[in-house]
Amino acid sequence: MPVERAAGGTSLIDVLDRVLDKGIVIDAWVRVSLVGIDLITVEARVVVASIDTYLKYSEAVGQVSPVSRPAVDVQTRQELAAENVALRAELAGARRQKVRRRRTAEA
Repeated sequence: MPVERAAGGTSLIDVLDRVLDKGIVIDAWVRVSLVGIDLITVEARVVVASIDTYLKYSEAVGQVSPVSRPAVDVQTRQELAAENVALRAELAGARRQKVRRRRTAEA
């Protein structure tokens, strides 16, 4: 039975719309070895899909966490900011001590 083509054909827009709607995955794995020694190993995984499709399926299989962030109250944010300032000051002090030691060692 011969294959018949539909009248009108398919436009590039139709193909792109279908790929973005359903998504497409290209999974490739290549190994080049010589006398049992692996010279090159390449593993590539390419996913082409719309953001909505990707997030829907990746959440279903547990690849990514949900998109929404947990709520952080004002007090926690202020505590984190204060801790950040204290750590930056401690880091700056450690850098100054390192410079002093280096200068002392050079003298």
